[in-house]
Amino acid sequence: MKEHKHHSHGVQTMDFYAYQSGLRQWNGGYKVLSALLILILCIGLDDIWVSVTVIVTIGMLNVIGNRVPLRQYVELMKIPIAFLILGCIAIAFGISTRPIGDYHFSLHWFYLYFMKADIRKAVELFLKALGAVSAMYMMALSTPAGELINVLRKAHVPKLMVELMNMIYRFIFILTDVQGRMKRATVSRLGYVDFKTSCSSFGKIAGNLFILSLKKADTYYDAMVSRGYDGEIMFLEEEKKVTLVQIAGMASYLLILILIWYIGR
Repeated sequence: MKEHKHHSHGVQTMDFYAYQSGLRQWNGGYKVLSALLILILCIGLDDIWVSVTVIVTIGMLNVIGNRVPLRQYVELMKIPIAFLILGCIAIAFGISTRPIGDYHFSLHWFYLYFMKADIRKAVELFLKALGAVSAMYMMALSTPAGELINVLRKAHVPKLMVELMNMIYRFIFILTDVQGRMKRATVSRLGYVDFKTSCSSFGKIAGNLFILSLKKADTYYDAMVSRGYDGEIMFLEEEKKVTLVQIAGMASYLLILILIWYIGR
């Protein structure tokens, strides 16, 4: 199979992989429910080995099942990992005017200390949160936004909220495209040659983008109303049945997580 390279980032990248996922033909509600159950177990069981199991197995599913290249998957995980590390550092380390804790370092005016119990707590929290993030990535990398919105609609989430999510999601791509073209035009006019110019260019682009987004929102709303929009956007949805094999597979996986937790008690 010819390798397909994709160079965009963020939401566009996740949407791209959701559409080419090997789990694309699975029922959207099943994938959302499975991800939520895994997330609840990962957080609720509060066990380090359960967290590690979720991170490894869901990571493999994302790479193999959702067809996300390993390098790209690591890139996607970098952002949550960076935030988790910063948060865990704040939990593991403390500052005191006296030399306390299991280990401490003198920084002239104060001591930086940490205790073994706090480090273990920080590691457990890091792995638990990373396992929960992995479960959410499984859902996002296998389920296009349109299917997610249909699942929310079936779950009786308020219509106004669903419609806002739908419009905001679709507007992100429009604004991202406009911002990209503005930035390329600015770069061609030496708009990012140094820090001062970069700050000035960024401010001008942000201001123009805000005004343009308001104009585009009005234009698109008028276009939708002229085509019969009455406050709800309806999309045709392909019927995807949940098979017994899928149910049995997810039930087995959840039982394995519970078994790992029970053995480790």
